[in-house]
Amino acid sequence: MSFERVAITKEAAEIVNELKAKYGELIFHQSGGCCDGSAPMIFEKEDMYLDESDILLGALEGVNYYMNQDQFEYWKHTHLTIDITEGRGSSFSLEIPLGIRFIIHSRILSEEENTALNN
Repeated sequence: MSFERVAITKEAAEIVNELKAKYGELIFHQSGGCCDGSAPMIFEKEDMYLDESDILLGALEGVNYYMNQDQFEYWKHTHLTIDITEGRGSSFSLEIPLGIRFIIHSRILSEEENTALNN
């Protein structure tokens, strides 16, 4: 059986596809740094520098979702669902001008998921 670390709501997927149509190739990144902290942010692919400290968690609507390894240590036992909410975040993420921002709903992985994903 295959398990995933990240998923996306229908509403958030619609926004991702709207942004892809406008900007082309995109990338999600969750850094845990400044601005919106650990909020998921979406950028044009060429605008985001990745290195060996970034971990690929999966793809949402064809957009790779990365997390910094330091953040991953805190989140590795959770399943993340990306959603949207009204309001402006304080980041440079592409959805901000739309008056919305991406947020995370998380839950602890089941024992079976945890074994498959973290061993």
